[in-house]
Amino acid sequence: MKQLFATLSAAAAVLLALPASTQAAGLTPLEQRWIAGMTPVLMQARSDGMPVDVVVQPQDAPDAAPLALGFRDGRCKLVLSLRGNPEGEATLTRLPEGLEAEALELMAAHELGHCRRYLDGAWFALPAGFAAARVPEGLSEDLRRAYLSMKSTRREEGYGDLVALAWTARRHPARYAALHAWLSAERARDLLPGSHHDTLAWLALARDPAALATTDAAPSMFTAAASLWARALDSDE
Repeated sequence: MKQLFATLSAAAAVLLALPASTQAAGLTPLEQRWIAGMTPVLMQARSDGMPVDVVVQPQDAPDAAPLALGFRDGRCKLVLSLRGNPEGEATLTRLPEGLEAEALELMAAHELGHCRRYLDGAWFALPAGFAAARVPEGLSEDLRRAYLSMKSTRREEGYGDLVALAWTARRHPARYAALHAWLSAERARDLLPGSHHDTLAWLALARDPAALATTDAAPSMFTAAASLWARALDSDE
């Protein structure tokens, strides 16, 4: 959830055609646990026709995000980087007790939000009717590019969080409040306001799961999330 991979090296990855193939792929117990938790989301994505694969990085990746998304050749890649990476186990220990499986689903659904944006050709794009906020004056060209990238990434992370919560509202409504509180605490941990993963403005709008309810006009978790996402953009941009 904290880092996006835009490209992948096929030679340095184990590609799983199906989540059920964890044993045959020679995965570690930690990798099997993550994939088992994400499986309901992956199966729904494939049922809906989304081109999604799971990629397990076999080399040590101590500084990588445990879970990230890549996009290659029109397919989304959910990338697990758990070997030699203490954050993989640490993330699991921070999951809400008794809700570990549901929290892993939420994390996978967040990455599906990124996948949807890539498939729609909308990555880093603002919805119609919105214009990006002005870049602060006096920045060098490098800082200007970094600022724009940070703002764009923050918007995409906000959308991903709303998709994740829309999934939770549909699949685990009785546990929504606990999972929303956990996600909010994760986003507030070591927070630098306005930075890439400061999605608290969107999370505040989604405190009530009814805000993400699907209707005939917004039949999917993606369109339900998009409607709420635009509300925060009103003040953010």
